[in-house]
Amino acid sequence: MSSAGIGARIALAMLALAAVVLLIIGVGVLRIGADTFAGLMVAAGDTAAHAHAMFDESVSVVLAAAALVAFVTAIALAAVFARRLARPIEQLAGAANRVAAGDLGTRVPEAGPPELRSLAAAYNTMADRLAEQEAVRREFVVNASHELRTPLTNLQGYLEALRDGVLPPGPGLFDSLREEVDRIGRLAASLDVLAGAEGDRPAPMPLDLEAALRGSLELTLPAFARRAIAVETVLPKGLIVRARPDDVAQVMANLLQNAVRYSPEGGAVRLVAEQTPDGTRVSLANSGPPIPELDLARVWDRFYRVEKSRDRARGGAGVGLAIVKRLVEDAGGRVGATSDAAWTTFWFWLPA
Repeated sequence: MSSAGIGARIALAMLALAAVVLLIIGVGVLRIGADTFAGLMVAAGDTAAHAHAMFDESVSVVLAAAALVAFVTAIALAAVFARRLARPIEQLAGAANRVAAGDLGTRVPEAGPPELRSLAAAYNTMADRLAEQEAVRREFVVNASHELRTPLTNLQGYLEALRDGVLPPGPGLFDSLREEVDRIGRLAASLDVLAGAEGDRPAPMPLDLEAALRGSLELTLPAFARRAIAVETVLPKGLIVRARPDDVAQVMANLLQNAVRYSPEGGAVRLVAEQTPDGTRVSLANSGPPIPELDLARVWDRFYRVEKSRDRARGGAGVGLAIVKRLVEDAGGRVGATSDAAWTTFWFWLPA
């Protein structure tokens, strides 16, 4: 919307208002005022006809001058108000066009009337979110490319070695090939979970959480043993929650993989479950360097890495904790994390 269009509409509105006001005043003055003036003049000895003529001659000029001044003032004020309103709107329109063209750094000043300041603030917030999403998208492309490139490169090397006769076919080689294929499959499945493309899913059901936690831990104990990581558990019996068994298994697999990946050699891990008045809280803590406070709030974001090069070197795709958050919240639960010099703890709560 241009300033000319706004100005024209405001001018028309103000002219219409001025016309209505003048009409009301004119009718009141010409009818009531004329009769009152004529009555006074007749009482003073003048004729009624002469009194009406004097009134019409003097008042008509004043009304005409007042109407002219009112219309000119209305047009001038319309131009001023239109410009004041149009400038921030034009800035918003221009900024929106630049954002649409790909310039996500465009912001607008939050000035003008309260309504326009609120609109500008909402636009700036939207632009900030778009910029954050674009950064996440770019990081995803880099991470996904790396995660896919590594197993594909390995597969290519194995296949070329088989073709050239450098490696003989055998169960060990085929297991390696299968492991690389499984790695690609896990990444694809993780992306499906984050995208919500999981098809029909059963409703959460009563689940023996203690048994589920122990089952998940048993699968990871060899990995802890290889790195001499001590494992401590506090898992009371009788912990019943409402959740999907497969989701709990995936949540624990992701958290335990993180604990294996980021615990130092000879470190320690603690898995604790405790009943709350309305559910159960599960905490998995590992020793090692703390997560910086600024990063702690973002560890649940998709594809976010605390230390990009270190995480990539250790094989993380940056989606494990995001999947944990999605699956837990999908069951009506919630997640959280704390970190200090001694322990880094990830926890989730599930309803009873």
